[in-house]
Amino acid sequence: MASKPDQDQLDYRAIIEQVPAIVSIAQTGADGRWLYVNGWIERILGYSVEEWLATPTVQRPFHPEDADWVIAEERRIETEAPDEEFVGEYRMLHRDGHAVWLRDTGKLITDANGRRRWYAVLYDISEQRTSAEELERQSAAQAAVAQLGEHALERIAIDELLNEACAAAARVLAVEMTAVVQVGIDQDSLDLRATWCALAIEPLLHVPSIDPGSQIGVALRTGRPSVIEDWRLESTLRRGAGMANADARSSVCVRIEGHEVPWGCFEVISSRPRAFTSTDVSFIQSLANVLADAIERQASEDAIEHRSLHDALTGLPNRTLFADRLDQAFERLRRRGNSLASILFIDVDHFKQVNDALGHQAGDELLISIAQRLREAVRPTDTVARRSGDEFVVLLEEIISERDAITTAERIAAGFARPFVLGAGTHFVTASIGIALADGYMSATELLENADTAMYRAKERGRARYELFDEDMRVRAMARMRIESDLARALDHGELRLAYQPVIELSNEAMYGVEALLRWDHPTRGPIPPSEFIPVAEESGLIERIGRWVIEEALHHAARWAQMRPDAAPLRMGINISTHQLQSPRFPEMLAEYMASAGVAENVVHIEFPERVLLDDAEPVRRALRQLSEIGVALVLDDFGTGESSISHLIDLPLRTLKIDRTYVAALTTERRESQVARALIAMGQALSLRVIGEGVETAQQAIALRQLGCQAVQGFLYSPAVPAAEITALLGAGARVTRTLG
Repeated sequence: MASKPDQDQLDYRAIIEQVPAIVSIAQTGADGRWLYVNGWIERILGYSVEEWLATPTVQRPFHPEDADWVIAEERRIETEAPDEEFVGEYRMLHRDGHAVWLRDTGKLITDANGRRRWYAVLYDISEQRTSAEELERQSAAQAAVAQLGEHALERIAIDELLNEACAAAARVLAVEMTAVVQVGIDQDSLDLRATWCALAIEPLLHVPSIDPGSQIGVALRTGRPSVIEDWRLESTLRRGAGMANADARSSVCVRIEGHEVPWGCFEVISSRPRAFTSTDVSFIQSLANVLADAIERQASEDAIEHRSLHDALTGLPNRTLFADRLDQAFERLRRRGNSLASILFIDVDHFKQVNDALGHQAGDELLISIAQRLREAVRPTDTVARRSGDEFVVLLEEIISERDAITTAERIAAGFARPFVLGAGTHFVTASIGIALADGYMSATELLENADTAMYRAKERGRARYELFDEDMRVRAMARMRIESDLARALDHGELRLAYQPVIELSNEAMYGVEALLRWDHPTRGPIPPSEFIPVAEESGLIERIGRWVIEEALHHAARWAQMRPDAAPLRMGINISTHQLQSPRFPEMLAEYMASAGVAENVVHIEFPERVLLDDAEPVRRALRQLSEIGVALVLDDFGTGESSISHLIDLPLRTLKIDRTYVAALTTERRESQVARALIAMGQALSLRVIGEGVETAQQAIALRQLGCQAVQGFLYSPAVPAAEITALLGAGARVTRTLG
C-alpha cells in the first residue's frame, strides 16, 4: 500500500494533468535535462511526453527570433537573480512547423537535496495574440489609407503616392513585394510604375502584352479582386512574367480604375503561402481606390494647368511657364554656384513672308514643325518655349561652358537646314539665334535681354547664324587655350599634385578614409582652382591622361598606408572621376589593372562621381558603374542633393555611399529650409541602406547634428582641410584619431 505522501503526489499530478497548460520541471544550466512535463505538451506543441523528456532543455524548439533572449534571460536569473521570477511571452515551433505563442511563468525552486530546479507553467496564448495582431493590423490599415488620402488631397506627386501605397501595403500585410502596374496606351502592355521589394529580384519594368489568363488579366477584365493562396496549387490562372520573376507563392491583385478604361493594377505578393483575409483584400482595394481618385483628379487638374501654361498651337511652355522655370534655374545657380545656364533666343527668319505667301494655316504648320525640331535638338532636361509669334527660347541648365550652348545652337541650325514639308509644299527656312550665359550673378530678365540682343546681332550680321552676347568671348577663349596648353605641360613638369582630405567616422572620430583631390600649382599664376581647369581638361580630352595619373598616384599612397598598418583595416581611398572617364569602355578594366599592379584590395577603392552623371541617363555610364561594383569597387554618389536624381536612379545602381552636399550641411544648425532638406536626404540614404557622409563640416555643432541624424561619417575643415600625403602618414602614425566633438 502506497504511503500517504506518495498518494498525495499522485493526486497532485492528476490535478496538474487537468490544467490546460504545459507544466514542467527542469534542471538548470546549458546541459540541463527535463525532469517532468505534463501531457499538455502534446496538445499544445505536438510532442509526446517521452519525446520531450528525451530532449535537452537547450534544444527547445524556439522560434529563431526568440531563442537567444529567452535563454539569456534564464541564464541571467540563474546566475544573478535566483529569487526573480521569469515571466515572458515568446514563440515555439509546433512539431508540424507552425509557431505557437506561449506565456511562460517560471521560478527557480531548491529541492530537498539543495539543487535548484526550474518550475514553469506555459499557457498557449496564440489565439489572443492573433486577435491582437489582427486588430493592430486593421488599425494600421485604416491609418495607412487615411494618410494616403490626406497626401492625395495635398496633391503630392502621383509617383510618390504610388510608392507610398506600395510601402504601406508591404508594411501592414508583412509581405515581401508590392507593385503598381499601369496599362499602356495601347491597352495591351503593362509598365511598372512603383514597387516595394524585399526580395533579391530584378522587377520587370515592361510587359509587352497582357496575358488574359493571368491574375492581372483577370482582374483587369472582371474588375474583381483576384486572390491566390498558393500558386503551386493553382490550376486555373497562369502566373504572369512578373509573378514568375518574383517566385510568388501567394498574391492578391486588384484593379485601379480609370476615367474610361482601367488605369492599372495593385499587386501584393508573398513568397510564402498566405491566406489573405477579406479584410486584407478590402485594405488593398481601399489603397487602389484612393490612388484611382488621386490619378483622375490630378489628371483633370494637370490638364487645366497645362492649358494655362502651354502654347495652344505647339504645346510648348508659354511665356509664363518659361519665366517660372527660368527663375527656378537661377535659384539653383545661386545655390550651387558650380555650373552655368544659358538661354538661346531663336527667331525664324522672314517668317512674315511665309505667312503672307502661303497663308496662316501654312504658317501654323511651320511653327508646329519648328517646335518639334527644337525639342529634338535639346536634352530632355532643357526647356523649349514659344515666346510669341515666330520667337522661341531655349533654357539650358547644368552646362559646363559656352561650348555646350554653342553645340546646341549648331544642332538647332542643322535642324533648320532640312526642308519643312507643309500642306502647301516643301519649304526651307532659317533662324537667327542669340546665346547668353548666366552664372547666377545676373537677373533672369537681364539674361533674357542679353539673349535677345545677341539674336538681333545675328540678324544684323546676315541671319541664319548664331551669336554670343559675351563681349569678352575671344579673350576668355584665348585664356582657356592657354590653360589647355599649360595643363598639358603641367603633367610632364610635376605641377599637378594630390591633396588628401580625411573622412572621419563620427562614432569614434577616427579617420577611416581619405578623398584624393587634384591640385595645380602653376609656375607663374600660382594655385589654379579645379573649377577652372577641370572643365578644360574634359573638353580637350586631357582628362584621360590626368585621370590615369590621379588613379596611379592615389593607389600608390593607398598601398603605402596599408603597409604601415598591416593589422588595421585599410584606409579607404576616394577617387573622383568624371562622366568622360565613365564613358570610356575600358575604364573598369583599366582601374582593375592599376589596383592589381599597386597591390590594393578592391574594398579600399571608393569611386566618387557627381549626381549629374545619373541625370544624363547614358547607358554606357550606368554599365561602367555596374562593372566597377562587380570588381569590388565601392560607388559613392558625390554632392547628393544638387542634381535632383530620383529614387529610381538610386535604387537602379549598386551604390554604397551618399555624400550630402556642403550647402545642406551648412544649414543644419539654422532655421533655413535647407536644414530640413538635409534631414530628408540623410533619411533617404538610411532608408536605402546606404552609408551617408556629410561634406563641408566646419563646426562641432554640425558634426553633432549629423551624428544625431544617423550620418556615419563626415569630412570638412572642422577635422582637416585637404593636406599633403605626408600629413596623412603622420596622422596614421599617431593613431588616426582627430577628436573634435567627442572629447
